[in-house]
Formats: sequence, C-alpha cells, structure tokens
Amino acid sequence: MEQVGLAATGDITLWSLFMQAGIVVKIVILGLIGASIWTWAIIVDKSFSYGRTRRQYDRFEQMFWSGQSLEELYQSLQDRTTTGMGTIFVSAMREWKKSFERGARSPMGLQMRIDKAMDVALARETESLEARLGSLASIGASAPFIGLFGTVVGIMTSFQAIAGSKSTNLAVVAPGIAEALLATAIGLLAAIPAVIAYNKFSSDAGKLTARMEGFADEFSGILSRQIDERMQSRQAAE
Repeated sequence: MEQVGLAATGDITLWSLFMQAGIVVKIVILGLIGASIWTWAIIVDKSFSYGRTRRQYDRFEQMFWSGQSLEELYQSLQDRTTTGMGTIFVSAMREWKKSFERGARSPMGLQMRIDKAMDVALARETESLEARLGSLASIGASAPFIGLFGTVVGIMTSFQAIAGSKSTNLAVVAPGIAEALLATAIGLLAAIPAVIAYNKFSSDAGKLTARMEGFADEFSGILSRQIDERMQSRQAAE
C-alpha cells in the first residue's frame, strides 16, 4: 500500500505527503493554496491602495482649506480623475452649477439635490474601498472547514489502507494521518491571514469612509450658506 511504502522510505516531507495523498485531498490542498495566494494578493493591493488613498485625502484637504475659491478648485479638478473627497466635491459642484444655470429658485430643493449627489458619490467611493474585502471574509470563514473536509477524507482513506494491510502498526498509520492533517494545516494557513487582514482593512475602510462623510457634512454646510447668500442677492436684485 502507498502508506506502507511511504513509511518504509521514511520520506515524510510536505511534498511527499502531498504526492501520496488521494485525489480529493490534493484538490482540497490546491484549492486552499490558491485561496492563500489570492488572500496575499488582496493584502498587498489593499495595503498600497489604502496608503495611497490617505495621501490623496490629505492633499485634497490641504487644497480645499488653502483659501482658494470653490470655483477655482472645481475648475482644477473637473477634468481630472478624482477619488474620495475629490469625487464628492466635484459631484456637488457639478449639481450646484447645473441648478443655478437652470435658474433654481428653491433653496431646499437645491440643497436636497446637492446632498443626494454627494450621497451617491460617497456610496460609490465606499463600495470601491470595500471591494474584495468580502473575499477575505469568505476565505477566513470557510478555509478551515474546507481543510477539515480534506482531513476527514484523508483519514477515511488511511483507515481503509490500514484495514487492507491488516496492521495497526504506527508506521502504517502515521503517514496517512499526516497526509490528512496537511489539509487542515493549509486551511488554517489560508484562513488566519485572511481573518486578520479582513479585520484590519475593514477598520481602515471605516475610518476613510468616516473622513469622507465628515467632509461631505462640512461641505454641505458651506454650500447651504452659499445658497442662502445667492438667493438673498437674487431676491434683492428683483
């Protein structure tokens, strides 16, 4: 039997354990290795992406509070590819300009349209920040159980080999059990980084979203005052 041959040679390296495993266990192990690679790809991507996003937020806030007019800032950003706060700002200013160009006369209606535009932009940016975090959660939750499934199948196969060899010697049992437990080990290897990364990046995404929400609220207040001033000026002119 395969287990007897493995024990006789004394070769119990990870590679030999994988090669001696049954087809089901091999499929489970390969799937978990793929999940682990995907997990680390997401971790690397999100680490760079969130760092870049923080720097973009810092630069935008510096420009926004630098003292230049809203119109000047809008002109400098409207033709660029913006993210985060920049996208919220451009969306609000675009709705602001369209409404006044069409002769908006209801301050409340204008404010609601601007807030709605910012809410839509905020939702899209939040969705972008949280992209692929669901994959980390799924891998973290399912990988241990998938590994356990491979282990159960491997142990069942090992017991069948024991019955066929009519021997309960540890040298016969140990290699098959080791093959089976390899699936659980790889499942944990995929799950642990996924769970840690999910918790970390979910917290980071929440903080970045909170910064955008704070900016949207502040900007909504600024535009509300601007709307009141424009409406009063229009009424005085009439």
